[in-house]
Amino acid sequence: MTQTTEHAFDTARQADPFPVKGMDAVVFAVGNAKQAAHYYASAFGMKLVAYSGPENGSRETASYVLESGGARFVFTTVIKAATERGRFLAEHVAEHGDGVVDLAIEVPDARAAYAYAVEHGARGLEEPYELKDEHGTVVLAAIATYGQTRHTLVDRSGYSGPYLPGFVAATPIVAPPAKRNFQAIDHCVGNVELGRMDEWVEFYHRVMGFTNMKEFVGDDIATEYSALMSKVVADGTRKVKFPLNEPAIAKKKSQIDEYLEFYGGPGLQHIALATNDIVTTVRQMKAAGVEFLDTPDSYYDTLGEWAGETRVPVETLRELKILVDRDEDGYLLQIFTKPVQDRPTVFFEMIERHGSMGFGKGNFKALFEAIEREQEKRGNL
Repeated sequence: MTQTTEHAFDTARQADPFPVKGMDAVVFAVGNAKQAAHYYASAFGMKLVAYSGPENGSRETASYVLESGGARFVFTTVIKAATERGRFLAEHVAEHGDGVVDLAIEVPDARAAYAYAVEHGARGLEEPYELKDEHGTVVLAAIATYGQTRHTLVDRSGYSGPYLPGFVAATPIVAPPAKRNFQAIDHCVGNVELGRMDEWVEFYHRVMGFTNMKEFVGDDIATEYSALMSKVVADGTRKVKFPLNEPAIAKKKSQIDEYLEFYGGPGLQHIALATNDIVTTVRQMKAAGVEFLDTPDSYYDTLGEWAGETRVPVETLRELKILVDRDEDGYLLQIFTKPVQDRPTVFFEMIERHGSMGFGKGNFKALFEAIEREQEKRGNL
């Protein structure tokens, strides 16, 4: 990023009624955090950096913090529920399976952010409070969003520890790959019920000052059998991007309908992870056992005619089943994993951007047909 671009982002942040620095962490509630941490370390190439559990005073939960570049995942499991928080996490796993409970956002001032959000209609979950240890002070607050998901607002400008007070530095579970698979969270996609998308888009406009980036309706996201609608909201610097999906009326059950049924309501559907070398990333993740959606060879037969040249030869794209999309600003390369747990709910996207700030509109039909093939295997189409 150039100095001029950084200055422009800083100016936009200062003018923003709800300034953010970026995604702080994606927090999962899981049935077995130790095993989840091992999976994301070995299969996704993430590095274990911090831990909280009985050994250092957390009697109710165990949490593992993994990072890859600026992307941070936290996996928390309940050992023995003793408080309202513990009971909530245990019930969340029982109802939803492994899933995301918190899309934590780093902000320059958690108190101001919380005050603005609540003043503009957000439901406050935790008023601002401080956590301290020998590494400094973190200020936290939390508001509710769709389903049982929350946004924790994190001001860690006065903190130098591995994650939060209460966590200790941890030794990596496995050695990370020589070249990391991804370096940042690109966007986080939420699924909501039919008729609720615009309500939550308006929520982000009003409560966080986010604006619309993209909108996909009608034939944009439709196949012969299923359809959905999607709108993308983002902060002023475009560092935090939240696409929001809802099902649309169609002949058969859409991927959103399937998610809502098996997740038990609205929630986080997928996380897009930014990579600067999607070919190496896919090769490494496949070798580690990660399963990706398949794309028919016919997709690649005419790819060059509409997508143009990319830095990756078509033969390699075909081999690895990587998708391409191009718009007026450039192009992107992307690929999607299959669900990473037994329920057909949470999955991941790997994305490599070359100018384009889109979301792969040209690939929607191919992608959703691939998802439908998986739905049919599960008997859920």
